[in-house]
Amino acid sequence: MSQLTHFDAAGEAHMVDVGDKAATRRVALAAGRILMRQETLAAIRTGRAGKGDVLGVARVAAIQATKRTAELIPLCHPLALTRVAVEFSLDHEASCVECRVRTETVGPTGVEMEALTGVSVALLTIYDMCKAMDRGMRMEAVRLLEKSGGKSGVWQAD
Repeated sequence: MSQLTHFDAAGEAHMVDVGDKAATRRVALAAGRILMRQETLAAIRTGRAGKGDVLGVARVAAIQATKRTAELIPLCHPLALTRVAVEFSLDHEASCVECRVRTETVGPTGVEMEALTGVSVALLTIYDMCKAMDRGMRMEAVRLLEKSGGKSGVWQAD
């Protein structure tokens, strides 16, 4: 990982050629969270947020975002995802919603960016749906937790 692969010999940005890479099963898991006031978390938990089912809408937004990652991140390859799973957990002590997105494909390149994009858009959707109650919400700790497949094999965050 010492070489930046999105730059050619002249230092120009380019889309990496994955045409000769083997198609393997690729999996990525990303996570992030959005911190909020206790009242906002309670409204999400009880379904009292003014715009409706916050986590249901955020789940659909995350799935949609994973499928459109190549449109948002300039050098990402369009991928045929074989699975997207979105999970939310409410942490009452930390007053936050944590989101985890697992993406999978069989192909020549990984799905880390899709998982990270899904998490980011899920958290942004929660913010959008609850901002009338709590403009001070804060998204943080969006990160890759693990990935597998391809030449580099398995990687897990510390």
